[in-house]
Amino acid sequence: MRKLRNKINGKRRMEYLLKKGMKTEPGIDGILVTVGLCIIALLLCVVMKDSLQKFIETLVSAMTTEAQNILTGVTP
Repeated sequence: MRKLRNKINGKRRMEYLLKKGMKTEPGIDGILVTVGLCIIALLLCVVMKDSLQKFIETLVSAMTTEAQNILTGVTP
């Protein structure tokens, strides 16, 4: 009988904790996180500007070469 009662009480405690943990409250947390991530992204773009430019140029040239091969017909 005790085991059954402990099992039921444990289940109730778990449900209570889940309800408390999943409770949403109005606030600006989501906005702050979004703004923070945007600031980090902007900083990365400023810091890695040269690397990003080289990466994009390499990507565009590789895609251009591949597109030209497809249009002219690649022979194996």
